[in-house]
Amino acid sequence: MAERMLKFVSVAQEQPDKRPAEARRRDFNEIYAEFVPAKAETQASRCSQCGVPFCSVHCPLGNNIPDWLMMTAAGRMEEAYELSSATNTFPEICGRICPQDRLCEGNCVIEEGFESVTIGAVERYITDTAFDNGWVKPVRPVAERDESVAIIGAGPGGLAAAVQLREQGYQVHVYDRYDRIGGLLMYGIPGFKLEKDIVLRRHRLLVDSGVQFHLGKGIGDADGADSIAFSTLRARHDGVLIATGVYKSRDIGGPGAGLDGIVRALDYLTASNRVSLGDKVAEYDNGELNAAGKSVVVIGGGDTAMDCVRTAIRQGAKSVKCLYRRDRANMPGSVREVKNAEEEGVEFVWLAAPQAFEGDGHVSGVRATRMKLGLPDASGRQSVEPVENSAFTLEADLVVKALGFDPEALPTLWGQPELEVSRWGTLMVDRKTFMTSLPGVFAAGDIVRGASLVVWAIRDGRDAAAQMHAWLEEMTAAQAEVAE
Repeated sequence: MAERMLKFVSVAQEQPDKRPAEARRRDFNEIYAEFVPAKAETQASRCSQCGVPFCSVHCPLGNNIPDWLMMTAAGRMEEAYELSSATNTFPEICGRICPQDRLCEGNCVIEEGFESVTIGAVERYITDTAFDNGWVKPVRPVAERDESVAIIGAGPGGLAAAVQLREQGYQVHVYDRYDRIGGLLMYGIPGFKLEKDIVLRRHRLLVDSGVQFHLGKGIGDADGADSIAFSTLRARHDGVLIATGVYKSRDIGGPGAGLDGIVRALDYLTASNRVSLGDKVAEYDNGELNAAGKSVVVIGGGDTAMDCVRTAIRQGAKSVKCLYRRDRANMPGSVREVKNAEEEGVEFVWLAAPQAFEGDGHVSGVRATRMKLGLPDASGRQSVEPVENSAFTLEADLVVKALGFDPEALPTLWGQPELEVSRWGTLMVDRKTFMTSLPGVFAAGDIVRGASLVVWAIRDGRDAAAQMHAWLEEMTAAQAEVAE
């Protein structure tokens, strides 16, 4: 098999074919085509099979990347899928939305000038092939257990934990306030990056695996028609995992910040995704969350900002500008996403920060000032400083704030003051056991680490599930001793 590898010296890097920008602007379909088998095998064969696989080291899941690349190069696709799914609960999702240019591909050790292996595209190809061939099976535990566990949140972290716990035979119940599973996978990430059938396919598989979903069921401090008290949940189940994510949008002040037409990124993206799913959304129909024919300014530089600008393009905006206070090199979003956005007609206004919003009742412009990079701060990142007398105004009928997310005040919302939080509002857990200050209550994902990547949520969900299993085993053994 070794002669199939190390082809990076003779085979150039190729991504799957990308649809022309003009065609992409007209719909919300994914922009990349699937690899054909021969192309996937050829691209996988570029892997250098290095002694220290930095792609795996820099993958939060520690994926066995060189091994499944080798299997793909040899055409042994079912084995490639078994290796890929051994460490990643949702490889077809990570292959689509992970910022590989900052993780695995960005740390590929192939010599400069030869370009990295197209790891993400191959990962996606492997799992899509597995689904097409019926190799992806529902979970079938060796033995069923009497203990039940509750998972609060049907996002990637909660779902990853659900799979791991179901494999151990637990009766798994997932509660989520939304009407569909996936969290931000469903309502925050646009279809051009992750088509919703991919998430719904996983939903069907989880139901077939015996995971029980309670959708449209939020958690509160008292039982209600569409909510359940946290205390009720604890009494009903043997263990609880909190995997709610973080949904409180960071805000921006300044004169005019309360004008109509200034909206939160999550509200904007959720409305767009719901419309794509066939839902009726009043705020979209009345134009409040619809960019059609408008001059749009998106404030922020992360992946959420990229989702917003590219969504606005597809909704038929007159113009779309992204206002970011640092330069391109310091932008936290994926380099690949920035390039895609520019191809589709987004204009980036680098080194500029908003100071005020103009308008009479409804926003008509964003007054901004030029910025310059200063000395590095404590984190090593360069600070930003305003440039004197550099104010300018951008026309804007719709302003989208994509400034990141903070955790909601769960102890207050759930009537659990003893649930300890950090100074940032994230839940405090034992870093080894994932247990919160409440016995038998665990937490994982963004609600613990703060807003982060989907791949980190999957990693945390898997690790938390392992710790929950260990704790439940210990409790069962202790109860058996007492019974004797």
